[in-house]
Amino acid sequence: MKKSLLFILFIIFTLGLQAQKDTVNVSPYQVQKSALADAANASITIYPVPIRENYFTIRSEKEITSVKVTNIIGQDIFKVKCNNPETLTKINLDNPKRGMYLVTIVLDDGARVVKKIMIEQAE
Repeated sequence: MKKSLLFILFIIFTLGLQAQKDTVNVSPYQVQKSALADAANASITIYPVPIRENYFTIRSEKEITSVKVTNIIGQDIFKVKCNNPETLTKINLDNPKRGMYLVTIVLDDGARVVKKIMIEQAE
């Protein structure tokens, strides 16, 4: 009984050692895409935070070609496509409700950045 139990444990242990992998395959595309997204995130600022009025401003080091504001359940509440891309864009919302929103910003080089914003009621 003890020999069979030891034999089973030995087999499980050796199979477990053989199943481990020490190498990881990294795709250069994923690394490049991740680096591009990190660079784009660092260059975009949204203010004021939190938003208490019907407007906010987006500042970017790169030119902004379009902006979309979406509520948490996926409904678009604002969309604009800039004919003349700019690095500073003021967004005026039509009576926004209190809550969390996602701002999708497309830059002139094709990078897409998504930022979260919080809208509160004016005091």
